[in-house]
Formats: sequence, structure tokens, C-alpha cells
Amino acid sequence: VQLQASGGGLVQPGGSLRLSCAASGRTSSSYAMAWFRQAPRKEREFVAAISWSGGSPYYADSVKGRFTISRDSARNTVYLQISSLKPDDTAVYYCAADSSIRTVIDGADGYWGQGTQVTVSS
Repeated sequence: VQLQASGGGLVQPGGSLRLSCAASGRTSSSYAMAWFRQAPRKEREFVAAISWSGGSPYYADSVKGRFTISRDSARNTVYLQISSLKPDDTAVYYCAADSSIRTVIDGADGYWGQGTQVTVSS
């Protein structure tokens, strides 16, 4: 499975972005997908995950109510809609795929994209 993340950029506090992760590969549509982020000098952290069917989204407490994960199975693409952005959201955002929600949230294995930079600054 190959993952290509895009949609990052520079945005002012309070602004919004939509990140995309395009998956390709023979069985990519059957994988659970997730977003992680890594800020400078910090550990990578889980952000959101969604099952292969598009149901049962999971969110980190720090982003609940501001971030929405969704997937378009026809396009093999997962989205992360980010709103009410804060400077603390500045990070490289990575998408990941794995065989189940549990393992993709764990983040220890699976497939990873190259990341897209989100910078929140005035």
C-alpha cells in the first residue's frame, strides 16, 4: 500500500485546512486509516482514525470537536478536516494504514505516507 498525503500549508490561528491521503495498492480499500502528527521536538501522536467501512471514527482528546476524519472509498482517499486551528497544531501530519482500527491507532507497524506540513501562525 502506498500513501500520499497532501493539503498542508501555512494558516492563521482559527483557520481551517483539509488534508488528503490518497491510498493505492491492490487491497488499500480494506485497510483502516489514521492520521498522526509530529511537532518539532515532540513525540509522534495519534490524531484520528477511521475503519475501512468509513464508520467508527476515533479521535485524540486534544482534537475532538475540531478535527473530522472521513474517507471516500471510491477514490481510496481519507480526509482530515481541521478547523479552529491553534499554533499547537503545528506539525507534520502523517497518514497511516493497517489491517484494523486497533493496530492503526497503535501506530507501531502498517504503512505510512511521507507527511504534509501544517503551520499555524499569524
